[in-house]
Amino acid sequence: MKELDLLKKDWQKIDNSFVQVSETEIYKMIHKKSSSIVKWIFIISILEFIVLNSLSYLMPNEKISDSTIVELVISILDYFSYGVALFFMYLFYRNYRSISVTSNTKKLMECILNTRKTVRYYIIFNILLVFVMSIVVFFNEFQIEYANNNGAKMIFICLLMLFFIALIIGVVWLFYQLIYGILLKKLNRNYVELKKIDL
Repeated sequence: MKELDLLKKDWQKIDNSFVQVSETEIYKMIHKKSSSIVKWIFIISILEFIVLNSLSYLMPNEKISDSTIVELVISILDYFSYGVALFFMYLFYRNYRSISVTSNTKKLMECILNTRKTVRYYIIFNILLVFVMSIVVFFNEFQIEYANNNGAKMIFICLLMLFFIALIIGVVWLFYQLIYGILLKKLNRNYVELKKIDL
């Protein structure tokens, strides 16, 4: 009877050691994948910044409006967007650094949540920026038509501009969903797996 009890205890020890090893391996694998995803988020944000700014410099430098106020607002929004984009790149890099040195499940889950939150804020900021820029251009066109006292043309241009604003925002949202959305889904899957381990 004692021998049977001892044998049961030995089996329990072996079972527990297998569970611990498998959980450790799963954690290592998820940690590596999560770190790689966050690194790609950081790299993509840098490439996006370089490509979009290079394209804007390659385009002919024409005035959007004769109004100095409209031109000033657009210049301020441009410089503001550069600053915010650089700030988000710093946050992405910080997320990557913190996820790379994480050594426990809870901390890794926290890092994943922070990264997801940062990316969402980044997407929201870019959509809002496009919306504000579009409204500035729309307001400028509206003023021109109002000055010309062309009522029918003004209504048509207003509707056309509103359609283009909605279209541009939709394209920008789709662009970010395709680029960052896929990576965020992968991060979310990793988070779900870590939750299972942590229970």
